[in-house]
Amino acid sequence: MTAPAATWDAAPFREAIQDTLDSFLDEQSARLSPLGPDAARLVEAARSAVSGGKRFRAAFCYWGYRAVQPDVADEAALLRACASLELLHASALVHDDYMDASDTRRGRPATHRSFEAEHRRAAWTGDPEQHGAAAAILLGDLLLTWSDEVLRRCGLPLVDVAAAMDVFDLCRSEVVAGQFLDVSVQARGRADVETAMTVLRYKSAKYSIERPLHVGAALAGGSAETLTQLSAAGLPLGEAFQLRDDLLGVFGDPATTGKPAGDDLVEGKRTVLVALALDAASPEDAALLDSSLGRALTDQQIQRLREIIDTCGAQAQVEGVIGELARLSGEALDRAAVSDVARQALHSLAAAATRRTH
Repeated sequence: MTAPAATWDAAPFREAIQDTLDSFLDEQSARLSPLGPDAARLVEAARSAVSGGKRFRAAFCYWGYRAVQPDVADEAALLRACASLELLHASALVHDDYMDASDTRRGRPATHRSFEAEHRRAAWTGDPEQHGAAAAILLGDLLLTWSDEVLRRCGLPLVDVAAAMDVFDLCRSEVVAGQFLDVSVQARGRADVETAMTVLRYKSAKYSIERPLHVGAALAGGSAETLTQLSAAGLPLGEAFQLRDDLLGVFGDPATTGKPAGDDLVEGKRTVLVALALDAASPEDAALLDSSLGRALTDQQIQRLREIIDTCGAQAQVEGVIGELARLSGEALDRAAVSDVARQALHSLAAAATRRTH
């Protein structure tokens, strides 16, 4: 029997997920060993990609399961299933960093930059940037493939795994399509609040919380009605989670976020925060913000754009929306027919997801 939520600690859970991922990668390393040292380099890059992080997606999957089945008969199998969400997340980050031309991730070089630097150090032939891009695309694809594999082979009853795979298939389609929506918005160089919210919902919000809850509940044999009730709590919470991420992308401290100051501004992200600021700022300030997005910026320029976003009220407005979405999520969770042990843990996870500083 698993311990009650009152004694459940996120830190040992994160360690257990890391151990599960490490064991899975050990298995993949052995499988790929006949390919020699280059395949070993790819597996080591995968280890780096899945190292660290808050493990929110795995945690929501775990408590989605326990929302339906409070007791866990096979903890190791459930952890393997939860780890599938972390492999999916790692795949998305590797690809996202390349598409955004990001230099860092969690305080370390982004995957494409790491492979690019390796090419330069070894003085290989060809273009180092192209090598880094190719390696990142392939690693992201491999992580996506492994996310499917670890869920299918997790060890839980096949009928329940099949139901979870249906949700997981939809989740992955939404993530990729949502990412393409984001790419298209950036290419057009404009996005109103409604468009930015659609990108937020499908690129991040659903796969961060709602779908992990669904995967976990499906693994426990949850009904369609249960999944609907979990959506009522999970989708607004996922939106609040990503809105917090958008605020951190502009106002976050690099020492805690692991990303440069104002990174979303430099990358030209057309987020809900930016869309609100462009609507509310004076014509002069809006023009400056709009023309600065996606450009190399000095610390002083970043600070000026932060002031525009703050003084026009966009930052406070997003904070207010986060609070309202968190309230709606909490009320839906209180109404849902889920176990008390999961309800307590999910309330705790909701607070951690929306009040975080990194």
